[in-house]
Amino acid sequence: MRPVRGAAHYGSSHSPPENPGERILRDPTRNRDAAFTLEERKRLGLQGMLPPAVLTIQQQVEMELEHIFSKHDPLEQYIGLIALLDRNETLFYRLLVENLDRLTPIIYTPTVGLACQHYSHIYRRPRGLFLCPDDLGHVADRLRDFERRPIRMIVVTDNERILGLGDQGVGGMAIPVGKLILYSAGAGIHPSMCLPVSLDVGTDNQALLDDPNYVGYRKPRLRGAQYDEFAEEFVMAVKHVFPSAVLQWEDFKKANAFRLLHRYEGRLPSFNDDIQGTAAVVLGGMLAALHLLGHSLRDQRLLLVGAGAAGIGIGSLMRAALREEGLPPEDVRCCQLFFDSSGVVWEGRESIESHKRDFALSAGELQRLGLPVPPPRSLEELVRAFRPTILIGTTGQAGDFTPGVIRAMAAGCPRPIILPLSNPTSKAECTPADAIGHSQGRALVATGSPFEPVEWEGLKRPVGQCNNLYIFPGIGLGALISEATRITESMFLTAGRTLAEFTAKHAGESGVLYPGLHHLREISRLIAFRVVNKAREEGCGRSLDDEHLQAEIEASCWFPDYEPLLAGS
Repeated sequence: MRPVRGAAHYGSSHSPPENPGERILRDPTRNRDAAFTLEERKRLGLQGMLPPAVLTIQQQVEMELEHIFSKHDPLEQYIGLIALLDRNETLFYRLLVENLDRLTPIIYTPTVGLACQHYSHIYRRPRGLFLCPDDLGHVADRLRDFERRPIRMIVVTDNERILGLGDQGVGGMAIPVGKLILYSAGAGIHPSMCLPVSLDVGTDNQALLDDPNYVGYRKPRLRGAQYDEFAEEFVMAVKHVFPSAVLQWEDFKKANAFRLLHRYEGRLPSFNDDIQGTAAVVLGGMLAALHLLGHSLRDQRLLLVGAGAAGIGIGSLMRAALREEGLPPEDVRCCQLFFDSSGVVWEGRESIESHKRDFALSAGELQRLGLPVPPPRSLEELVRAFRPTILIGTTGQAGDFTPGVIRAMAAGCPRPIILPLSNPTSKAECTPADAIGHSQGRALVATGSPFEPVEWEGLKRPVGQCNNLYIFPGIGLGALISEATRITESMFLTAGRTLAEFTAKHAGESGVLYPGLHHLREISRLIAFRVVNKAREEGCGRSLDDEHLQAEIEASCWFPDYEPLLAGS
């Protein structure tokens, strides 16, 4: 049999030379699929590698929407979107920017929770930096593998408190990936500047350890001094390798979340979105609701159900907002009450975790609020006794806001504000339909996950989503432009108030507490503008006059479009 020409190369250690066009098609930052022009195809060696038709990016967007929504399983939709990101980055971001309302629930909450749970089984291509205890002593070297990129924004998780799902091991990496996608889509921070990081310190999730296909570090979680050593080396490596980067802590369990935030917030520009971003977006929604009602924050009685990282973060920022309104410290303390799995957080309890102690009311303060000592143990009884005007849930326990609790809220307040914030959707303390129905249509409601509009008395009432996405892209963009040396509480206060002002202007009297996500880029630019001004005012950022600042914000916001290809590219 005659040998096939060139057959000697197959199966040998030498691969045939690669066509430059093949490299371009495999590079998601340069690939544009069928949108390459005929001239580009000729010049780049792509002739014959693509179908003959030349499509516009808008045609491609329409086709990708068709692809995504022809799938009916949310996880399959997520896999399809990530596959597009891995193939054609510009098209992915253009698709997302133009369809944020429709696609955010797929690329982030609630579907990202499924992606975390199934991560090892849907893993296709690495994205970001995976660090495990075996990397101790070499963390800076691992970061240097990304030095070719101008890294300015880092989101890091240790995977222990993923949404309301708990320890997801290496699967938690889907959260930093998703957050940074939203930084790019929502604030225009270029993807090349973003680095997702997983501190894979092991997992205590036995189901993951028993899974033969688990791709993470297959050991129990590091704790104590070893954990702190790992975190310290990571932070020092970031400061050394990427000294201009902003660091966002994401989905750390409450004890580590508070400790790491307080330890490092003065050493590099950093923040915890679960604590501070959540607080700012809740403040924004509350102020929007109070604007609709014509009420002031200082006259409210807040009942916060759940005293983890999110709940305490909300309580801390509420205190700052009340102080800013001129309320005396003793009145600030008595404006809000915490209730957790052990009941009311007060000084008479046997034991109180350290992060809750500052919010534990005294017996005298409880009596000032009209509560008995000891206070009621059930949430419904507490609502009837305390008569809160605002009910906030961060428990991660579906159904905590029972019909009885909601009816008690409505009995004590003509227009209660009810915020069941836990996500994903399956963890919400109540549904919007529950809150509206059991309050006879009087409650103002926003949720942590997206819900369909609620029909009440023949009308459809849209439900705003209390989504940190309204806050963190603008905070990040403002911190980068200002070159802030720290990210302060007042910046989050400013962000929350800015969001409320925007909602009041654009949502009118519709009763919705948050604007549509199609406004996100506009909101992010406005928040960034005010964050830079706040950094200037506090002496921790560049001094830019408003005209130059506005121009810099516009120049910094990347819009995904195919750029002309240069000769030889």
